[in-house]
Amino acid sequence: MSLYSFGLVVPVILRNSEETESSTRVLKKRMRQVKNPFGLEITRPATASVTQGVTLTPDCLEDCILTCYWGCSVQKLHEALQKHVYCFRIKTPQALEDALYSEYLYRQQYFIKKNDKEEKYCQLPEDAQVVDFGPVPRSRYPLVALLTLADEEDREIYDIISMVAVIHIPDESYRLSCRILYQYLLLAQGQYHDLKQLFMSANNTAPSPSDTPPGERSTDRSLLEKAGLAEDEPELHEETSKDCVVCQNGAVNWVLLPCRHTCLCDGCVKYFQQCPMCRQFVQESFPLCSKKEQDEDESTHISQDVPPGRVF
Repeated sequence: MSLYSFGLVVPVILRNSEETESSTRVLKKRMRQVKNPFGLEITRPATASVTQGVTLTPDCLEDCILTCYWGCSVQKLHEALQKHVYCFRIKTPQALEDALYSEYLYRQQYFIKKNDKEEKYCQLPEDAQVVDFGPVPRSRYPLVALLTLADEEDREIYDIISMVAVIHIPDESYRLSCRILYQYLLLAQGQYHDLKQLFMSANNTAPSPSDTPPGERSTDRSLLEKAGLAEDEPELHEETSKDCVVCQNGAVNWVLLPCRHTCLCDGCVKYFQQCPMCRQFVQESFPLCSKKEQDEDESTHISQDVPPGRVF
């Protein structure tokens, strides 16, 4: 049907008042689950510094090697990631060191036993006499941690063969609190993926930004913006269970891209072209688990917490 006004043809779309489902379908990504054998956390980040060192806690499904590179060249690291794609696979510490051309200040290495969560203390030697890595933007990352599989047989089993974590550690020039800036998962097929955090709509056991004093949050925010690393902060919600933010009944299951808000159930996701939390247009979406997995979970009444980043 067309509406004529002042000689112009204005198209009008008529919809049934009861029709609420989105007429434009959002592309649903086909996902493939792969097992990530690597896990790494910063223990007591508030006490970490370049002069005092940092404590890392690995959590690996197989025997692994943790190699830490202090003062790693930013340019050489990203060139190394490209070499993983186009030249040779980075599946051992030696392969990364060859790609870096030894552009780092100090190296530490630890053998990690399967499922062993023993803390590993990393620190620059006193004779290095490094108290900061200069002003932002920097040419060196304070710390880069590489996790690789120790056994050749395991490298043939897993799709993910190594993980690179870029870690910021505060120093005299840049006091942003200690944190993992980037995590790259390197695949045996020659690709690598930047592991991203999902913004859940419900509270969980992880510490929330509201637990941090406002002064410290604003300081960290300004420092991140200065370095070009700040992302839009997700809205805070008061839900105490992982329920859909729309119907408040179904279990949250859908991740919306590119905003990464995880806030809709299977029933509500088809009605939205924009994220209900941030209003950003949804380009793609994918489910955290299939309908079959949900049914199995409900039938057995088993609740299992999966470590972040273990399966994607």
